Amino acid sequence: MKPKLVLQCLIFSSLCALTFAQEQKPSVNDFAWLAGCWERGGNDWEGAEQWMKPAGQTMLGMSRTVANGKLREYEFLQLRTKEDGAIYYVALPSGQQETWFKLVKSGKHEAVFENLEHDFPQRIIYRLEKDGSLLARIEGMSGGKLKGIDFPMKRGKCE
Repeated sequence: MKPKLVLQCLIFSSLCALTFAQEQKPSVNDFAWLAGCWERGGNDWEGAEQWMKPAGQTMLGMSRTVANGKLREYEFLQLRTKEDGAIYYVALPSGQQETWFKLVKSGKHEAVFENLEHDFPQRIIYRLEKDGSLLARIEGMSGGKLKGIDFPMKRGKCE
């Protein structure tokens, strides 16, 4: 084979591989690491978050915080793929209106969702840490200042 033809074949193959890699969109299935039960708590309170495994390009979740034996907060959650292939985190917290946050960054064990039009938070982050714990974080502008709240969780039993 002529060297020029070999070079052209290599360039073509590289371009095809690059194009394929760029066209790969994340899937809800990529976030299967989030499935299961997660817990956090303190002396007089406990929080739990539970996610169903991916199915039908959707993950369903819920969370609850109880303090001194009383429900303080709850939230119904979804990771959901729209028709255009975009993935959204849909939150319905404690009787408030449903809010959609679009996936803007994802990695092997991380997902970042944003809705810059929302009051607070504007960003929701989930990251599976190396020790197997989960860090959920909300952040955004509040009162003209950047604010962030971390929710570190450990894997719990699904009962």
